[in-house]
Amino acid sequence: MKKDIHPDYHMITVKLTDGSTYQTRSTYGKEGDVLALDIDPSAHPAWTGGNSRLMDTGGRVSKFKKKYEGLGF
Repeated sequence: MKKDIHPDYHMITVKLTDGSTYQTRSTYGKEGDVLALDIDPSAHPAWTGGNSRLMDTGGRVSKFKKKYEGLGF
């Protein structure tokens, strides 16, 4: 392995949206830095299985549904 070409790999603290934290090794920042997440598995609907709502701006979704309402979906 070549010397001085790889980033520094050190311990940081990751802070989740609910306030909980955990320690992990990363190349982010410097030793002891805190990485505060805006979106994480405890809050994002992709991981929690939450209901997603489709925003109907300008009636486009309604217009599409009305146009294809007899096709079975």
